[in-house]
Amino acid sequence: MTPESLSPAGTDDPTATPPPGCPAHGVGVGGLRRLYGPGAEDLEAVYETLRAEYGTVAPALLHDDVPIWVVLGHSENMHMLRTPSHYSRDTRLWTPMQDGTVKPNHPMMPHLAWQPLCSHAEGDEHLRLRGAVTGAISTIDHRGVRRHINRATQHLVNKFCEQGRADLVSQFAERLPMMVMCEIFGMPDEYNDRIVEAARDLPKGTETAIASNAYIMDVLMRLTARRRAAPEDDFTSHLINHPARLTDEEVSQHLRLILIVAYESTANLLANVLRVVLTDPRFRAQLNGGQMTVPQAVEQSMWDEPPFSAILGYFAKQDAELGGQRIRRGDGLILGIAPGNVDPRVRPDTKANMQGNRSHLAFSGGPHECPGQDIGRAIADVGVDALLTRLPDAELACEEHELQWTETISNRHLVDLPVKFAPKPQQDVMALPAHRMPSQRSNDWQVSTPLPQAAAPEPSVPTPAPTPEPVGRPGVVQRLLRWWRGE
Repeated sequence: MTPESLSPAGTDDPTATPPPGCPAHGVGVGGLRRLYGPGAEDLEAVYETLRAEYGTVAPALLHDDVPIWVVLGHSENMHMLRTPSHYSRDTRLWTPMQDGTVKPNHPMMPHLAWQPLCSHAEGDEHLRLRGAVTGAISTIDHRGVRRHINRATQHLVNKFCEQGRADLVSQFAERLPMMVMCEIFGMPDEYNDRIVEAARDLPKGTETAIASNAYIMDVLMRLTARRRAAPEDDFTSHLINHPARLTDEEVSQHLRLILIVAYESTANLLANVLRVVLTDPRFRAQLNGGQMTVPQAVEQSMWDEPPFSAILGYFAKQDAELGGQRIRRGDGLILGIAPGNVDPRVRPDTKANMQGNRSHLAFSGGPHECPGQDIGRAIADVGVDALLTRLPDAELACEEHELQWTETISNRHLVDLPVKFAPKPQQDVMALPAHRMPSQRSNDWQVSTPLPQAAAPEPSVPTPAPTPEPVGRPGVVQRLLRWWRGE
């Protein structure tokens, strides 16, 4: 059975959809499973039901019972990602979009509406836009970013460390990524509660999402205008000055895309890693005992709980076969990140430690693979390590079964993560810098690799008495501290 065989006219049949409360609720036209509404509260279970019934590629229904394929197999997802001659990210190719089945007010329209972005473009236009983004990313000072992540973590922990209690979602995981992205973009002064709330609200499709989007776009358009007039050494300026010559509209739209995707994915990643550390004694023991590093723990989390569970969507440019199913030109497909990560052919034992294996689908793949994935890794690696160093005795402040999630097709978001610990004193950390300090840059943005050790400072000449050092001649300890703080 193919999605194209499900005509919208079939929805006129009053027997096609079971009434609320019926055991078949969650099943729509043609007997296909819905990926929304009653019966789809646990999408992990829905995906496994589809896998058992159809195999690695299964037909299903989006909101308004729009037919779509869900790609459940790991190799099938990789094939789709790596075959741009057959599968495109251009939503205008989707038959339900062309024939009006998908209405302008469709709940998933924020994910489906085509935009002139590298994530939707193909061919030469994709190369132009993607080249500008990757070129700007290559200019990021990875050592400086790691230092900033550490300082930002200390700044956040200082706000609650004396209380002995905290919610690591709202007070940490939802804030650290935005602090870091504002610094990378060159707009640290724009970081505040409002931009955090807007970034969290925008992808939800709520009544306030339009206002949230308008606020974020205003911030980014003002930033673009400032940097066009007076470039600085930041991501935004390098994006503007790239030889691809992006327009102001293209710059601000790509900044919005990067900001929202990086923020949402990294906030979820931080929350997921910290939850496992707090609820799995064996996992935490491996970290404390040195059998597992924080980067390995982050990679394990991206296998078990990827920040985005699915991406909508890919669209067939021609007739093809995938996972034994006949895919017709114009069909839509969902990149099944979470179900692909637990494909029994690649993970027969889903409880097994993946030992830092990076072949998960968390960052997609092919031409549209996430170009800033190492930014997310760095925020999670440094942030989690710095937090656990400050709060080594942090424990879950509720029963594990009391934790709650909100789930959509795109992701599964932990609502809160309450912890308790012995109150700690604040640490004297440097205030967040308004401007990045100049430093040597690396051409390859591999922040998740171990950093080379900095050269030790020159030893100072010992003095016979403990008299104050002359101004401008700090001692070894003071110079080390200033180097660490980025001064």
